[in-house]
Amino acid sequence: MLGMKGDTLNRMLLAIVMTAVAAVGMSIPTKAQEQDRQHKQKQEKQQKGQRPARQQPQQQKSAQREQQQQPPERKQRAQRQQRQQQAAQQQQAAQQQQRAQQQQRAQQQLRQRTQRQQQRTITTTARPGEQQEQRFSQQRQRLNTEQQQRLVQYRQQLQSQDRLWTQRSALLQQQKRTAQYRFQQAYLERRRQQILDQNARFYDYKNDPNFYSAANYRYSRRGRVYQTNQYGADLLRQAVNYGYEEGFQAGQADQEDRWGATSYQGSYAYQDANYGYNGYYVTQTEYSYYFREGFRRGYEDGYNSRSQYGSYSNGNNSILSAVLSQILNLSLF
Repeated sequence: MLGMKGDTLNRMLLAIVMTAVAAVGMSIPTKAQEQDRQHKQKQEKQQKGQRPARQQPQQQKSAQREQQQQPPERKQRAQRQQRQQQAAQQQQAAQQQQRAQQQQRAQQQLRQRTQRQQQRTITTTARPGEQQEQRFSQQRQRLNTEQQQRLVQYRQQLQSQDRLWTQRSALLQQQKRTAQYRFQQAYLERRRQQILDQNARFYDYKNDPNFYSAANYRYSRRGRVYQTNQYGADLLRQAVNYGYEEGFQAGQADQEDRWGATSYQGSYAYQDANYGYNGYYVTQTEYSYYFREGFRRGYEDGYNSRSQYGSYSNGNNSILSAVLSQILNLSLF
């Protein structure tokens, strides 16, 4: 009995042990499979994460193909937008350049204002004697420049008038105007002698106090008002007087040649109008203008053998004082 019970117990224990072993054997493959499955899932996830990176160039190519396959309207719109952007950029660049130029001009104006203020400060702080000396020096510099310009113009005028005399002389001989030819030769000789005298007497106008004396005469010509000093006024009076005297002789010569009474403008002396001018105090243009005013009136008196504008005294013909005042219209101020 007891032996049967022991066999039975042993069999039960054996069955339990075999069941446990079978359970253990079943669990080991199951865990390994679970690990394999998890490893595979992890690899699949990694592969899924890498797919978009590999597919990106394909997507770009697809987008480019779509862009190339866009309808013409889309392409034109895109081109318009691009042009608008370029135009906006150019306009912005132009505005920046304009602002830079404006700033540069503003800086330059500021520098000029600063310089003027500094100059005013120097002038204000200078003593009265220094201010007067500065003004006098500036005046001398201006007058010296004007004088140099007058001399250059005067010498150029003399050269051109010499060429004119050659032409005028041939014409008078052709016209057989003997008296007028003699007069104009005498006028030319007087003018040449005057030039020689001027060259022989060196005139240092830079050290002549009379040259820099202040203007005290006012006169008008053709609607404009001019100013000069005493020596300039005397030179203008001389221009009118010399003009009248030369014109009187020219008129007498044409009367002797029985030539027209309105030929004074063709006279070489009238066209030259430089006799008596020394190149100082007034411009050659001013001197010639008043010389011709006197010449015209002297020619009329000489041709008509009268003394309407002038008078004869001590072997010279001179214009009347009243006529001279009317022509010059000089007044002190």
